[in-house]
Amino acid sequence: MEKFGKSQPVKRFEDPRLVTGRGGYVDDVAPDGALFAYFLRSPVAHGTIATLDLEAAREAEGVRLVVASEDLHAVGLTGRLAGTVMKNRDGSNSASVDHPILAEGKVCYVGEPVALIVAETLAQARDAAELIELDIDDLPAQMALARGAADLHPEAPGNLGVDWIEGDGDTVAAAMAGAAHVMRATVVDSRCMVVAMEPRGCFAEWDGTRMHLSFGGQGVWGPKKEVARLFELEPDNVRVTHPDVGGGFGMKAKTYPEYIACCFAAKALDTPVRWIADRTESMLSDNGARDLEHDVEMGFDEDHKLIAYHVKTRYNLGAYNSNFGQAIQTFLFARVVTGVYDIQDVFLEAEGYYTNTAQTDAYRGAGRPEAIFLLERSMDLAARELGVDPWKLRRKNFIPTTKFPYKSFSGENYDVGDFNKVLDTAVAKSGRDGFDARREKSEAAGKLRGLGLCYYIEFILGDPSEAAKVEFTDEGTVNIYVGTQSNGQGHETVHAQFLSDQTGIPADLIRVVQGDSDRIETGGGTGGSRSVTTQSNATLATVETMIEAFTGFLAEVMEVDPDKISFDDESFRIEGSNAAPSMMDVAEWAREKGRTDLLAHRSTAKLPGRSYPNGAHIAEVEVDPETGFTQLVRYTVVDDFGNLINPMLAEGQVHGGVVQGAGQVLMERVAFDEDGQLLTATFMDYAMPRASDMPFISFTSEPVPSTANPMGMKGCGEAGTVGSMAAVTNAVADALACRGVTQADMPFTPGRVWTMLNHVQAAE
Repeated sequence: MEKFGKSQPVKRFEDPRLVTGRGGYVDDVAPDGALFAYFLRSPVAHGTIATLDLEAAREAEGVRLVVASEDLHAVGLTGRLAGTVMKNRDGSNSASVDHPILAEGKVCYVGEPVALIVAETLAQARDAAELIELDIDDLPAQMALARGAADLHPEAPGNLGVDWIEGDGDTVAAAMAGAAHVMRATVVDSRCMVVAMEPRGCFAEWDGTRMHLSFGGQGVWGPKKEVARLFELEPDNVRVTHPDVGGGFGMKAKTYPEYIACCFAAKALDTPVRWIADRTESMLSDNGARDLEHDVEMGFDEDHKLIAYHVKTRYNLGAYNSNFGQAIQTFLFARVVTGVYDIQDVFLEAEGYYTNTAQTDAYRGAGRPEAIFLLERSMDLAARELGVDPWKLRRKNFIPTTKFPYKSFSGENYDVGDFNKVLDTAVAKSGRDGFDARREKSEAAGKLRGLGLCYYIEFILGDPSEAAKVEFTDEGTVNIYVGTQSNGQGHETVHAQFLSDQTGIPADLIRVVQGDSDRIETGGGTGGSRSVTTQSNATLATVETMIEAFTGFLAEVMEVDPDKISFDDESFRIEGSNAAPSMMDVAEWAREKGRTDLLAHRSTAKLPGRSYPNGAHIAEVEVDPETGFTQLVRYTVVDDFGNLINPMLAEGQVHGGVVQGAGQVLMERVAFDEDGQLLTATFMDYAMPRASDMPFISFTSEPVPSTANPMGMKGCGEAGTVGSMAAVTNAVADALACRGVTQADMPFTPGRVWTMLNHVQAAE
């Protein structure tokens, strides 16, 4: 059997269903007769609740339930939502603050749920919420990434939640002192929203014994544990399901308070309860992303070799500890902070501050975009300060091919890589040699043109283990049960395609089953580019189990030695016979003989090591100095994803990631006022990239197959975002440098770019 898939660009099987309105998202599949939930949310960012009177709302037409936190406590639901804790630099634990299901005594951000209203219609629930008397005594809002006077939580004096380090500060300080050149800068990674196509939503059912929670998420097993913990239920009495999910990006991995509140309501009323957020609710209450400020130092020797790297980061935790955000943000930041460069003397410091915003998590790439953006932006700043070509500076510091396998500063084991080869291809594909002519043409038209490069590396995140089960059904189809969860990436296609490639089972007969804790024993869910690699590894193990079992069965039926039977990815071959039964044939024979034990096969497999997708992104932008408008006009990607199952899906993932990163850089601006009011809570105020904002995105695969898994894959889910943020930022900065702008921070909205240019003119 071949190790790898056939790498065919198969169109997505699920698209006809999804694009013709036949998808089954959570609001589509809620039970008939389910009641409607609505949440009264805090209108202020920080304050104590002086009055909360629910009585008038409880008497309103159609209302079945109105509760606040004290009502949850009255029936024993007193638990807090889970949040991560990590180690500070002094060895103590970081702050662990209470995160209630509904606000208790105080509110900590605009949009925090205060009361739950359940009614027969959504309109009735909304109307009843208007009858609730809520008075809040304002407290000062903490919005800065710095120690503040108004503490959100007693467990975090000054609102400092995390004070973390990695590396040897003394060694790095000594290296900096001996460096021939030191670049110092402050780099801003602005806050952005996830704004998934489908807002968050759920429904909950209680049958007297078991709780069923269904929501658009990224894995069912973590939420199952959380529901069981909070309601003190046995795990077998909790079922969690995910229907079709319209975008996740990490944001939908969390068990949000609304889900638990709906479970409470379903249990209290013995009736299914449904909830779906509107867009403004989502913008107010979904976990945000990024929101970091970095002070960076880079030390170089006289030959411009990078010898020391020091980063001090301040980042926004939001109002509460997230499920995993603060730990994963710093962990991932550290893992890839040195990127593709041969540097060992690194010192990282990170301070996480609580602010009066919704929680901030490691989303839209889970820490890797933050680390690579900082590193690649810093390399451009260093090149400008050193007066050297930023592309040559990168090549000088690349990890050479002779050093693989390479152990990074953080202990990551890069198994393979050929960064110069990938960059060579990117240079050729991007037409870099013609850039000067294009810049002259832009200047003649009164525009500024810039070129930006990012060379990124990331790795597969999460549990390296996964399971797969293959089941031959009575209807003549095959089910494959997977522990990952599609959020729109095309898993129904790629998992079926890979199984078909390895077994010869027609792909149109394969059904992918996912997102149901009753039907699938275990799974790691989706996130961190893990899905295809870890799941395919498990599928490969299951196929081996199937071949072994079917070989023994055929040997018995055909009265031959098992050693005389082989499988060639499509059919079994028996020495001395013209028979070539397929997997489907053998399964049917087993059914006819009553061997139902051969109709289902399951295996678990663990990746022996991480793999490291990497690649070069090259962006060109054109800036109109009269208006500040920036247009992304050319974009080239060359990626080393290792072996690909479906190049079309990989390219689609890259396109989406590039647009996501470019959108953050060019237009997505989250704005709060000094009182913590979100000023960008609709699409009238928060810009999202459209097709007309993007050029053609050139994608080329330049694989160096991984040795860390039998498929040679490397993963690709977040690669587009990881590379595009720095590439586009560097391109804009390159354009603005033509007019003397030295400090250029995202987002590059027209107003901000115009201001940068005019500040330079005013200074002159």
